[in-house]
Amino acid sequence: MQTTNKKRTGRKEPTVDDLLASIAKTMLHIDTLETRKSDSLDFHDVAVWSVKAALAAAYRAGLAAAKEER
Repeated sequence: MQTTNKKRTGRKEPTVDDLLASIAKTMLHIDTLETRKSDSLDFHDVAVWSVKAALAAAYRAGLAAAKEER
């Protein structure tokens, strides 16, 4: 069994859903990613540059998570 030198801070790591929800809220102004079975709540008009920024943020979060796992 290998050991690592990573320090545990006691903080709970955010889940993928938590990260995506945070990106959606801050960058796309979407309050929740949960289905609410209402077109006015589940569909949003979002600028393409906002979608691009949100996708870039998700990509960077994935890169950071992959580096931490090494």
